Amino acid sequence: MAGIAGIAGKTDRALVRGMLGRLAHRGPAGQEIIEGIGGTLGAVWTDAQADDTPVNAHDMTVQDAGADGHLAQATLEDGRVMLTRDPVGIAPLYYGHMEDGTLCFSSEVKALLGVVETVQELSPGHRYDGERLEPYFQLDAQPALEAGAAEIAAELHRRLDAGVSACIPADGVAGSWLSGGLDSSALVALASRHARELHTFAVGLDGSPDLAYAREMAAYAGARHHELLVTIDDLLRVLPEVIYHLESFDALLVRSSVTNYLVAGLAAEHVGSVFSGEGGDELFAGYAYLRDMPQKQLPGELLDITRRLHNTALQRVDRSAAAHGLVAHTAFLNADVLDYALRIPITLKLRDGVEKWILREAMAGQMPEGVLHREKSKFWEGAGVGDLLAQHAESTITDEAFAAERGLPCGWELNTKEELMYYRIFRGHFGDLEDLSWMGRTKGAPRT
Repeated sequence: MAGIAGIAGKTDRALVRGMLGRLAHRGPAGQEIIEGIGGTLGAVWTDAQADDTPVNAHDMTVQDAGADGHLAQATLEDGRVMLTRDPVGIAPLYYGHMEDGTLCFSSEVKALLGVVETVQELSPGHRYDGERLEPYFQLDAQPALEAGAAEIAAELHRRLDAGVSACIPADGVAGSWLSGGLDSSALVALASRHARELHTFAVGLDGSPDLAYAREMAAYAGARHHELLVTIDDLLRVLPEVIYHLESFDALLVRSSVTNYLVAGLAAEHVGSVFSGEGGDELFAGYAYLRDMPQKQLPGELLDITRRLHNTALQRVDRSAAAHGLVAHTAFLNADVLDYALRIPITLKLRDGVEKWILREAMAGQMPEGVLHREKSKFWEGAGVGDLLAQHAESTITDEAFAAERGLPCGWELNTKEELMYYRIFRGHFGDLEDLSWMGRTKGAPRT
């Protein structure tokens, strides 16, 4: 994923170069800084994004953009920068003001710390010019489709297929993270129809269910499959790297990011971009807890968790990929797929207790039956991580230490010893920050 950074109101190439230095992992293929009237913009990018015009000196624009609709963009005109972020927040973007009021921005928080007084996240679907923050897109409920289930399934398949096709690299060599769940398997099934060569990647502890399902799906699709077996020691070893890149200590987010980080590193050894299945559970009612909710509450709940994706699952995907100079395509959040999914009746998403029923119908016959009908498991559960990290925290942090350290300078309170374990690492990287308003926390996270 490309990285962008800059300053409005003044030219300061040295400052922007320093900010880009902290984003270097996001763009090992290239770097460029441009200056205009009263501003300096810069970007780093990957080989996979070289054709997406990360820097346009004529229009004074830098961007992190992709065929799946992800966009973080900054345009300079007459000393004023206009920041724009895509509708669901696939691409990250943060900003802040220096002591003299000068606006700075960056793809990651780490490049702004020590530069601005406070950091703010640009909300998805918004633009900001340093003074006015305005929405240009609102993720809202849409009128339900009136077509039959077979017609809706066929159209959903067509849109997903087009979204996947648009992200296949020019050389035809594609990659996909593959958990063996429905979402990632659907993308693999579709990508196998368009790619000249398809690589799939899975990670987990020995004997984890994800590995078995992923092998089955990869063989079915004719993909070149790669897997990584890990131990609890491997997870603990990479925790500092994961938390540095993730910029979060949210327990469930870190837990799922550890395995995602490892599989991203594996993928980067073979391909420049991968497909990732984020958005499928939120758009098509994939979580088990949804089965117990009254049907009238479900549309609102799906909207809520989709709106939260930008600093939970999408943050995990972005940072895990970017840490290894990799691009991740989230085809379920392609604009045409997103628009259609929002109009599918809830009765077709959760039907007779079967989550993601309409997606299963759309993909019927294109994957093994066991994969097609597999129940949802969270990324860290399917990989076999389970509660290993939480158990390690419980065994190494005393009750007294937890009570003494759970209150943070920003006023937050840590929920569990596992979260404290992650916060200690976070604090080692970034210090005791008094403002964490830019950091999301998982809805319904476990508490003591």
